[in-house]
Amino acid sequence: MNKINYQIQLDKLIASLGDKVPTLLLHSCCAPCSSYVIEYLSQYFSITVFYYNPNISPEEEYRFRSSEQKRLIAEMPVKYPVTYIDEEYDSRQFFDAVKGLENEPEGGRRCEKCFELRLGRTIQLAKEMGFDYAATTLSISPLKNAQLLNEIGKRLSEKQGVNWLGSDFKKKGGYKRSTELSKEYGLYRQNYCGCVFSKRDADKK
Repeated sequence: MNKINYQIQLDKLIASLGDKVPTLLLHSCCAPCSSYVIEYLSQYFSITVFYYNPNISPEEEYRFRSSEQKRLIAEMPVKYPVTYIDEEYDSRQFFDAVKGLENEPEGGRRCEKCFELRLGRTIQLAKEMGFDYAATTLSISPLKNAQLLNEIGKRLSEKQGVNWLGSDFKKKGGYKRSTELSKEYGLYRQNYCGCVFSKRDADKK
């Protein structure tokens, strides 16, 4: 199966917008990953950042990452409005979703279930609130499978009747730019994805 170049698809979509400024519900995993995505997409979309990450442990880590996300949004200059929403922290949602997959390697089936959980809720909320598009910042990470993320996002969006904004934000120097912006804004950059299992694996390394 040929890989899809989601950056080319996104370029074509943006070129077709003209004077339209669609609304976008953007799932964010953390402030550093969202930095370039917000800088880039806020030129074309009215963005609401949705911070939904029940995978993150412990709760103090979750709340600190959330506060960094809000600080970045408050400090970053943008062309079109960027707002923020989140949901009450409930790690049980994550542990229920990945039950039986605790010993899977990082990037394996456990991560796929985690993606489905977070993207599924994002898409559901996008439908409930009437957003034009839904997307995630996750594809900016060199450690994340952009093809898999977009396959999940597209499949779940089609079920809900929502437009999925396909992406591979690491393209066009996106990941490098995110590291530059993280330094510029003094953002906290964690050394593990977020869950207790990724921290376990990071600590081993």
